[in-house]
Amino acid sequence: MSNTLPVMLKALRLPTINQHYDSYQQQAIEKAWSHSEYLSKLCEQEVAKRYQTRIINWTREAKLSKGKSFSTLQIQELPKSIQQTVIGLKDNTQWALQADNVLLIGPSGVGKSHIAAALGHHLIEQGIRVKWLAATDLVQQLQQAKKDLDLMTFMTRLDKYRVLIIDDIGYVKKTDSETQVLFEFIAHRYESGSLIITSNQPFSHWDQIFPDTLMTVAAIDRIIHHATIVEIDGDSYRKKHQGNN
Repeated sequence: MSNTLPVMLKALRLPTINQHYDSYQQQAIEKAWSHSEYLSKLCEQEVAKRYQTRIINWTREAKLSKGKSFSTLQIQELPKSIQQTVIGLKDNTQWALQADNVLLIGPSGVGKSHIAAALGHHLIEQGIRVKWLAATDLVQQLQQAKKDLDLMTFMTRLDKYRVLIIDDIGYVKKTDSETQVLFEFIAHRYESGSLIITSNQPFSHWDQIFPDTLMTVAAIDRIIHHATIVEIDGDSYRKKHQGNN
């Protein structure tokens, strides 16, 4: 039996139990564990290892900034109302499971990207898959996919991420080809997955992103329909904490 156990554990894809079952067996004998206690402790190790591995893998693929987490966010430097909203988004992640959006709006340097990244890291820890994309990079990828007649496949591939972080949407150029694919992406994502969007432009200036008024209104309507809007004003967060936008 002892010779076949490692083979069976490998076949069942239980590498951590395979690694620890022998040493835990010695502890079980010494401490008079029951069979269920022995098995429970082995399963705890397997679950813990899988959680750690998932966090590492999901964080790597998310492309989040390593230094921008809640542990490095000087949240006390933000207005009280903003603090409460951000803490609420952190403490209750149900919004991400309901395909609600988060919009972080304000001038450069107030901490929008840091908050977005911090939420991303926290969501991954809560078992929610996240992907960070600069808005300009996303648009380029969407344009290429459309050119290759593969736009729907590309957008569907992103659906595996429950939350997509789109950084600096205001830097998208106002051209028909770019704004059209961006609008198609927003429409595709509507009520099917969450977006965290950062923008240095208020909604009143979004006509600089979309060339058509109707398209602008339609895009904003889809984004804010189920959304928490965080408008940050005041002194530059970056000036107080350089490198932590």
